[in-house]
Amino acid sequence: MFFKILLGFLCGATALASENDTAHQGPLPLLLVSFDGFRADYLQRFPMPNLRLLYSQGVLVEQLTNVFITKTFPNHYSLVTGLYAESHGILASNMYDPVSQKHFHSSNDTDPMWWSEAQPLWLTALDSGYKTAAMMWPGSDVIIGNRTATHFFPYNSNVTFQRRLGNVINWILGNEKEQGVMFAALYWEEPDRSGHKFGPDNITAMGKALKEVDDNIGLLMSELKRTGLWGHINILVTSDHGMAQCSADRLIRLDDCLHRDNYTLVDLTPVAALIPLKDPKAVFDLLNKCHAHMTAYLKKAIPDRLHYRNNERIQPIILIADEGWTIVQGKEDKLPKLGDHGYDNSLPSMHPFLAATGPSFRQGYQISSIQSVDIYPLMCHLLSVPAQPNNGTLTQARCLLAAETCWDVPLMVGLVVGVLLVLTTITVLFRLLSYRRPSGPRPFQRLQVDDDDDDPLLE
Repeated sequence: MFFKILLGFLCGATALASENDTAHQGPLPLLLVSFDGFRADYLQRFPMPNLRLLYSQGVLVEQLTNVFITKTFPNHYSLVTGLYAESHGILASNMYDPVSQKHFHSSNDTDPMWWSEAQPLWLTALDSGYKTAAMMWPGSDVIIGNRTATHFFPYNSNVTFQRRLGNVINWILGNEKEQGVMFAALYWEEPDRSGHKFGPDNITAMGKALKEVDDNIGLLMSELKRTGLWGHINILVTSDHGMAQCSADRLIRLDDCLHRDNYTLVDLTPVAALIPLKDPKAVFDLLNKCHAHMTAYLKKAIPDRLHYRNNERIQPIILIADEGWTIVQGKEDKLPKLGDHGYDNSLPSMHPFLAATGPSFRQGYQISSIQSVDIYPLMCHLLSVPAQPNNGTLTQARCLLAAETCWDVPLMVGLVVGVLLVLTTITVLFRLLSYRRPSGPRPFQRLQVDDDDDDPLLE
C-alpha cells in the first residue's frame, strides 16, 4: 500500500511539472555573462553583496564541474556548445593540427577551421528565427559555417565593462527598425587577470578585483531595471574556471629529464603537449619518471573521465602538473604567473560557479554542483531552441527552473530504503512475538466438555 501511495505521489508531481511546462508563455530573452577565472570559493572568502542579492532572488550552483583542460577557450566554448573539449575541438590555448599542419594561439584564433567542429548557441538560435549577440566571447568573432551572431564585437581588452554592457542591453532592447536579440553572451576578463598576476591567496589584490566584479554585477542589475528588462529576461552569471596558487619552489623543469631535441613542444603548462621526435616510448619513459608532481600520459592512455582523448589535435604525449605546480623547460625559466589554471578538472580550485535569476528560475534555491556542459541544454530549453548534439543533460539543471518539480534522487532512495527497513523490522518482530511460546510448566487447565455433544469421550 505504501508503494502505491508513493508511486501515485511521484506521478502526480510529474504531471504537475508537465502542466507547468505547458502553461509557460513562450521564451524570454536570455543573457549569459562570464566573469573569467571566478573561483567558486571566492563567494565564501570575499564579500559579494550584489552577486548575493542576484542569486537570492534566483538560484545558485555552488560549483560547476568544468571541462578539462580548465583553460579559458575550451571552457567558454563548452558553455555555448554543451560539448567536452575533445568533441568541440578547442583543446587548449595553443594547439597544433596534424592534418592542416596549422598552429593555434590565443592571439591568432580567428581561423574558422579550429571552431567549426561545433555550432555555438548564438548560431543555433538563428535557425529558430532569433537574433543573437556576443560581446567578446571567445570564438564569437569567427565566421563559422559562413555565419556569425547578428551582433558581435572583436575582442578588445580596452573596452570597459560599462560599454560592453551598454551595447548588449541596446541589442536586447532593439528599436523600431530592428527586433531585439533573444540570446546574448557577454565576457569580462576579471578576476582572471588579477588571479594570474597576484595569485588567488592574495587577499588584498583579489579583494579589490572581486569588488570591481561585484560592482559590475550591481551595474548589470541597475541597468536592466532602468531599461525595464528586469523581470522580463533570464540571466545566467557564471565563469569558465577557477585559479590555483603557484610558487617559485614548485617548478618542474623538462630539461632535467630529456634534451629538447627529443620533442616538439606544442603547449607548456600546467598541461604540456608534446610531439616526440624520436622513439615515442623512450621519450615517454623518461617523462614518466621525470617528476613526482607531474603525470605523463600517452594519448591512448588518457583517463576516460577527462574526455580528452578522441581528437586528432590531442598530441601523442601530454603531461599534467599537480595543483599549484608549473612546468617549464630549463633553468633559465622563471615562474611565469603567481596564479594559474588548466589543472585537473576534479580539483575544487578549478571549479567556477553559476548564479541565475529571472521569471523562469526558482527563487532562493541552491544546489551543490552540476556539470558545465549541462548549461547548454538548459539554455536551449529556456529559449525553446532545438539543441545540437551535446554531452550535457537536463536531469539536474531542470531543478533550477520554477516550472519544474524535482526530486533529490539520493534522498528519495534513502527514504524508500529507510521505510523498507522499518516495515521489515516491524514484520519480523510481529512474527517472532506471534510464534513465541512461554517457557516452564504450563498451569493446569480443566478440560471443557460441551454438554450437548452427542458422542462424549467418557460416559
